[in-house]
Amino acid sequence: MKKIWLSPPHLSGNELQKIQQVFQENWIAPVGPQIAEFEARISSFLGTEDHQVVATNSGTSALHLALKLLNIGEGDVVICQSLSFAASVNPVLYQGALPIFVDSEKETYNLSPDFLEDAIKDQIKKGKKPKAIIAVHIYGMPYKVDEIHRISAQYEIPIIEDAAEAMGSYYRNKPCGSFGDLAIYSFNGNKIITTSAGGALICNNKIQKNKAIFLATQSKEDEDFYLHKEVGYNYRMSNVLAAIGLSQLEVLEERVKKKREIQQFYASVFSEIDGCQIFKELSSEYKSNHWLSILEIDTHIAPISVIDLMKILAKKNIESRRIWKPLHTQPVFAEFDFYGSDVAEKIFENGLCLPSGTAMTKADLQFIKTELLAAVKHA
Repeated sequence: MKKIWLSPPHLSGNELQKIQQVFQENWIAPVGPQIAEFEARISSFLGTEDHQVVATNSGTSALHLALKLLNIGEGDVVICQSLSFAASVNPVLYQGALPIFVDSEKETYNLSPDFLEDAIKDQIKKGKKPKAIIAVHIYGMPYKVDEIHRISAQYEIPIIEDAAEAMGSYYRNKPCGSFGDLAIYSFNGNKIITTSAGGALICNNKIQKNKAIFLATQSKEDEDFYLHKEVGYNYRMSNVLAAIGLSQLEVLEERVKKKREIQQFYASVFSEIDGCQIFKELSSEYKSNHWLSILEIDTHIAPISVIDLMKILAKKNIESRRIWKPLHTQPVFAEFDFYGSDVAEKIFENGLCLPSGTAMTKADLQFIKTELLAAVKHA
C-alpha cells in the first residue's frame, strides 16, 4: 500500500541542473556564488533592500545567531511561545539564558498578547526585564502582528520572528519574515520549500549580516593567518544546498497555492461533520501558507478522538501527527516559568495535522477523504 506522508519534500525538477552547474564549476565548498544569489533572492522576496539575509545550515542555527546578535547571555530572560517545536527554544539554553513560556490565543494558536504582557510585567517586577521575545508563526499562521509588536515597542523588547514554518505567509500583504527586529526561516526537508537541510537569518542592516556571517564561519578575524578572538560556529549553508534552494524558490508561489488548496479541500470534507473543523485564518488580513492543515476535534461533540483517528489512518498507511506538545509541559523545560491557562494544552489535545504534501495527486486526496469519512462515520 502506498505511503502518504505528512509533508515530504517536493522537487521542482530543476534541482539536478543547478547542482550539476555547481559541480562543473567546482563550488562544492561552503562558499560560492549560489549562496549569495540565494540570499539576494530571499531579500528580494521580502520586498526591501533593508532585509539582509544570511543562509545557514538550519533554522535552529539562524535562531542561535539571532540571539547572539542581541547579546543574549547567561541569566537573561527570553520570552518564548509554548506551543511550538523545541527548536524555537533550545538556542536560548545554548546561551545560558532563561526561557519564559507564554500561552497561546485560540484564533491563531500563537502568542497571546494578554499573557505576553502579563509575563513582561511580572518579570520586570522580579527585576528581570526580558531581553527578547521569540514570536512564532505556527504552522504558517501569522501571529497577531499588530498587538505583539505594540507590546514589544511599549516595553522596548526586540522581537525575533520565528517564521520557520511561514515562508509564503502574509499579514496585511506583508510577508512573514519581514516584521521582526530579526527573523528566521527553515528549509528543512518537510518545509514548504527545502534545501534538504538549511535555514536563513533575516537581518535589518549590513552590520548585523556581517557579524552573523563572522560568527557562522568560526569567528575568523580578517588576517592572513587563523586568528580567533571569540567563539565561532560552523553555521553557514553549503553552496550545493543553496543551489537547491534557488530551484525551490522558483516554485514557492506554486507550493503555497497548492497548500492552500489542500486546506480548502479538508475544510470541504469536514464541512458537515459535527465537532470537526479545519484551522483557518482569523480574517482577510491573514494569509497562511497552511504549511500543515490542522483538524480541530471537539471531543464533546465529534464522534471520534484524535488518537483513534490517528490509529485508523496509520492502518491505511496515511501519516498524521499530533500538534506540537506545549513546551512548558516538556520535562526538559519544566523548571521555567509559564504564563497563561490551558489554551495551548487544549489545542494539543484536540488538534491533528493531516497530510499536506504538495505532490499529492487527486487520487491521493480522494483516498484520504474516503478514509477520513469512513473513520468518522463508523466511529
